[in-house]
Amino acid sequence: MSEVVKARKSAGPDPGQQFVKAYRIMLSARVLEEKLAALYRAGKIKGGVFLGRGQEALSVSVGIHLHQGDIFAPLIRDQAGRMAFGDTILDTLRTYLGSSLGSMRGRDGNIHRGRPREGYYAMISHLGAMIPTVAGGLLARRFRGEHGVVGATCLGDGGTSTGAFHEGLNAAAVERLPLVVVVANNQYAYSTPNTRQFACADLVDKAIGYGVAGHKVDATDLEACLKTVGGAIAAARAGGGPQLIVGDLLRLVGHGEHDPGKYIDPKLRKQHVGRDCLEVAGAVIVEKGWATKEDLAQWRAEVKAEVNTTANRVSREPEPDPGEEDWCAVSNRELEDNFA
Repeated sequence: MSEVVKARKSAGPDPGQQFVKAYRIMLSARVLEEKLAALYRAGKIKGGVFLGRGQEALSVSVGIHLHQGDIFAPLIRDQAGRMAFGDTILDTLRTYLGSSLGSMRGRDGNIHRGRPREGYYAMISHLGAMIPTVAGGLLARRFRGEHGVVGATCLGDGGTSTGAFHEGLNAAAVERLPLVVVVANNQYAYSTPNTRQFACADLVDKAIGYGVAGHKVDATDLEACLKTVGGAIAAARAGGGPQLIVGDLLRLVGHGEHDPGKYIDPKLRKQHVGRDCLEVAGAVIVEKGWATKEDLAQWRAEVKAEVNTTANRVSREPEPDPGEEDWCAVSNRELEDNFA
């Protein structure tokens, strides 16, 4: 922590405290993903790497507003939201590098990691599939008499055209579940532009059709994201039913590290939607005097050192041993034996 932030923290509540906290998580996610991309290109990572560059402001705003006991089902590009919800650099690297000490014990895809018992759901790759999954989790909480719990999930604009999106959101609306669906409208469903994905004037208009509250936000603006997402989560927690948030931004990289993203219109990069949310947020911090440019550089250097040290540690950890694997398809071995 820099001396500037230490001094402000000791002086009491700071109006920029949440903003700075969110920025530092965004920065950690960005630096960690830069390392993941380098490891992927070096052939050290098996499977895909999908970066959240340009989506961190929207993503972190979800994780930072959720409470312990809530449900969070992130998307592939939600590293910032994952870290805000409690995911660590160590666990992320263990998953990507296939360490048997990781949460997935080195056995599953890099982005399918989670801790379901803690409300951190492992992502299902099928688009929109986490909406009915989280809705089901919320119904289970209701049956157990638990109240004040929120379930949030994220998807891209392409996912809003799938059947799972319709069925999940419609069921949640009928049941008035405290579900928050966050759509990162990054202009492309892989390589298909918005103009070929949906015919409504704006994605947030879909909220009207499902009878849920709709919110639209400039997802390049961290302050706007914190306010909009925080308000929607609070509304869901207070009994306002499902909330649909659409954040407009541009995916600043390809779909994954295997995709150079040559189809992305260069004109979009020069428009407001093409701004880098991390750079924008950093400029706000300096402008408001919450930290200096030197502080920001120091924070980046500190995260980079932690990431490199952790990557070196994880690279020496054991990989899964097929000869000692005890994986089974259902929750425990007794159930599997009964169904065999």
